[in-house]
Amino acid sequence: METILKYFADFSPQQIQQFQALEGLYKEWNEKINVVSRKDIDSIYLHHVLHSLTIAAVADFKEGMEIIDIGCGGGFPGVPLAIFFPEVTFHLVDSIGKKLKVVEGVCEAAGITNITTQHTRAEDIKGRKFHFAVSRAVAPLKELWQWASPLIRKGHTAELPNGLICLKGGDLHQEISESLTRPKMLPIYDIFNEDYFQEKYLLHVPKL
Repeated sequence: METILKYFADFSPQQIQQFQALEGLYKEWNEKINVVSRKDIDSIYLHHVLHSLTIAAVADFKEGMEIIDIGCGGGFPGVPLAIFFPEVTFHLVDSIGKKLKVVEGVCEAAGITNITTQHTRAEDIKGRKFHFAVSRAVAPLKELWQWASPLIRKGHTAELPNGLICLKGGDLHQEISESLTRPKMLPIYDIFNEDYFQEKYLLHVPKL
């Protein structure tokens, strides 16, 4: 938890309580349904919560916005972002139902009320539009953008233009080239000066 407070302040008592609850809740759920790797569970605040909050460091989501988390897994980045932005609605989508069971259990226990879940593939969602899509290490950028683009409203309703914000690692040059997109790419190490974030990046693809 200290890792989070090192970079962010001005949390309400409720937000601090919710962030503090995550470690115990994920450890408990992970015993039943493995959503966080065994080697990562003891570093959940650095490897998962702070990593997710990279998006909060660059995107100022406004009250009333709707964000879709594509392939949310056990709830990252959506759960930490929902705590950070309590006036924003997050729709967490995954094709594996048991992972959403973890998300729902964590939200219920921590009192997180601005998350909805849907057991589906993003490409099968029809008739809904969101201000942003977020994602963490789910699929190559080409596929992610194909899934996300139809779901994103055009516009500029925050500091960043509406679009896809995803967290990725490694050498991304070929992946970006194959995606035929021109994302803005930020090294996470420049935002959070922790060795874990070397070779990890935030990509933003605007919906033009």
